[in-house]
Amino acid sequence: MTDSAAALPAEYLRGLPRDGLLTVTPMPVMVGPEIYGEGEDDILATIAVALAAGTPVKTSRPSPGQFEQAYRAAELRGFEGIVSVHISGELSGTADAARLAAAKVGIPVDVVDTRTVGMAQGLAVQAAVEASAAGAGRVAVAAAAAEQAARTKVFFYVPSLEQLRRGGRIGAAASLLGTMLAIKPILAVDGGRIVPLEKVRSAARAVARLEEIVVAHAAPLPDEAVTLAVHHFGNPEEAESLAARLEAALPECPPAQISSLPAVLAAHAGLGVLAVIVGRSPDLPGGTHA
Repeated sequence: MTDSAAALPAEYLRGLPRDGLLTVTPMPVMVGPEIYGEGEDDILATIAVALAAGTPVKTSRPSPGQFEQAYRAAELRGFEGIVSVHISGELSGTADAARLAAAKVGIPVDVVDTRTVGMAQGLAVQAAVEASAAGAGRVAVAAAAAEQAARTKVFFYVPSLEQLRRGGRIGAAASLLGTMLAIKPILAVDGGRIVPLEKVRSAARAVARLEEIVVAHAAPLPDEAVTLAVHHFGNPEEAESLAARLEAALPECPPAQISSLPAVLAAHAGLGVLAVIVGRSPDLPGGTHA
């Protein structure tokens, strides 16, 4: 089990066997008085229009009842245990909701707080799926997810900190608020929280610096399987250009997966965000990689 903050690519989900091995619980997004679920038609367009118009956009954790329903459905399908892999508890109460639900079902549930978000969380989910498919038990599957999450970094640039401030997700980056109109922040997820890395004076320089940071982090890892992902919201051409430059700078890495942020993350990052995930894949049972 996971939540939609994992940003799993649609093509990945379509390629999974229809055996119930992975279930994704959608995270609700509130645009004004309306509540939307991840995957509803045009939700990203709705969020983009709302942000441009100044309409409040908020998110919420899934309810414990949603998780309980999903866990019970898995139990009815004959599964003997569940690994539930979730967005950082420092950014959302989702893992807490999962734990409340886990106490109410008849099969064991291991809840993994990945301490991260986006495809960094998604890579942890993929590691868990691969470990399970390879025959690992519940404890080993949970360990595979936690280890992958710990070996994955998130670096990102936002044109403005305003949406992160409104959503209360700014964490240690609050130190940048006094100069938020004059700078373009480069941020990271560390210890489950959003932290500031650098302050840059122009959008072009911020994107270039983001690229430099990613290359510097990934280049010293030639002996490991390195996975890259690029997220965006409303700026796909910019994301594709960044991914192409990363591919040229890191020819030993597979091309980056490119995807729009899921609605629950786009609501907080705002339009124009660029995020890069750098994952180092530990060995899994059977000698495979995530």
